[in-house]
Amino acid sequence: MTQNSMAYRAAQAYRGVAVTVPPLRAMVMLYNGAIMFLQKSIEAQEARRFEEAHGHMMRATAILRGLSHNLDFARGGAVADRLYDTYNALILACLRSFGRRDVSENYRRIIASLTELREAWEFVARTKDAAKPPVGQP
Repeated sequence: MTQNSMAYRAAQAYRGVAVTVPPLRAMVMLYNGAIMFLQKSIEAQEARRFEEAHGHMMRATAILRGLSHNLDFARGGAVADRLYDTYNALILACLRSFGRRDVSENYRRIIASLTELREAWEFVARTKDAAKPPVGQP
């Protein structure tokens, strides 16, 4: 699968999730997916299944690429700019780390960063849900 087709599929997956799941929940799900694929990549690397590890890493970066391509810079302003830079830095870190001796350590740091972002989005989702009036109330 080529880079462009993976990016297209990631963007399609993002749009598909965005239609069926509230946007904040979709963000959390996408972060979970990227984290899961990086964890699988670490496991495959450690088992010396390098092609499989590469495929998992590419799926994680495709999710990040999909997130970066779906930012709304008009509404998001400086936050969207920072997220774009963050996603691209994480993508480059994944690509540069693959095949190196310290790949597992590097991927764990990337996973920690993604976990922080995911937790921030979870907090925003909980805060937004708490601010909503109960069903049937104005």
